[in-house]
Amino acid sequence: MTHRISPRARKGALAAVVGGALLVPVLGAAPASAATAVSCTSAKAGLAAKLSKDIGAALATRKGSVALGVYEAGTKTTCTLRATSAYDSASTVKVTVLATLLWDAKKHNRYLTSTETSLATAMITKSDNTATSKLWKQLGTTKVKGFLAAAGMTKTTPGANGYWGLTQINVTDEQKLLKLVTAKNSVLSDNSRAYIQKLMGKVVSSQRWGTPAGAPSTVAVHVKNGWLQRSTHGWRVHSLGTFNGGGHDYTITVLTQDNSTMDYGVTTIQNVAKVIHKDLVPTAVRSAAYVPTNTPREAFVATPPQG
Repeated sequence: MTHRISPRARKGALAAVVGGALLVPVLGAAPASAATAVSCTSAKAGLAAKLSKDIGAALATRKGSVALGVYEAGTKTTCTLRATSAYDSASTVKVTVLATLLWDAKKHNRYLTSTETSLATAMITKSDNTATSKLWKQLGTTKVKGFLAAAGMTKTTPGANGYWGLTQINVTDEQKLLKLVTAKNSVLSDNSRAYIQKLMGKVVSSQRWGTPAGAPSTVAVHVKNGWLQRSTHGWRVHSLGTFNGGGHDYTITVLTQDNSTMDYGVTTIQNVAKVIHKDLVPTAVRSAAYVPTNTPREAFVATPPQG
């Protein structure tokens, strides 16, 4: 049932964020099929064709919009699907917030304060929204835009009026971000990259679903997920992951929307992730996938940051 809400009430509803999930009534528009051609290239013979076929098969029966990016450094393997399509970021933007914080601290030749360290840890490992809002307000959109420019993330637009979960992202920019997190570069220091990976590697077990599904036991897993429900396009469910070890170093971004439920989006991402891991590291022992039995819930943000 859909209710009429005033502009003030609508603003309040937009600010009620649960893990980046905005609590607005779902209208339930009929979603389109997720299946479409996946474009892959690789220096390893046969790998691009296998990935394209297997990812396509994993999405063949799924409904909704799915965008993805894969990059494996050793074999120079790349896969893309709807890489330039824009999505509401939900909590995946928290990696960008942390990267901005570290980038700005580096510019001013300072370490993070104990307060910043506590907020950053809560923001990434538990997806704490209050911590995120505090850091977002501290940084301001000018610094966030400064980092995005330095990172070459030209199609990412910060959410207005404190609504960081409505930041517009796409696969291309998220893969750029993950490359900055995993490979030596001039934007993020080695210590900053190690710190981001450390926190993404300590995400609480209930939030380690998505791209880690089916990951080889030989690789270290770093993940940040986002989930958000709005009045159009149903649930957005996203997962960013980096994986390294055993001679492999790769990143996966999967963004989805038009999901009827959060679990439907999680399953879609995990079906894709399993075939990607299997194709990139075909002989490895697999880690178990986590499928949430109940929708994970986090702290509410009652009002957007002021000022």
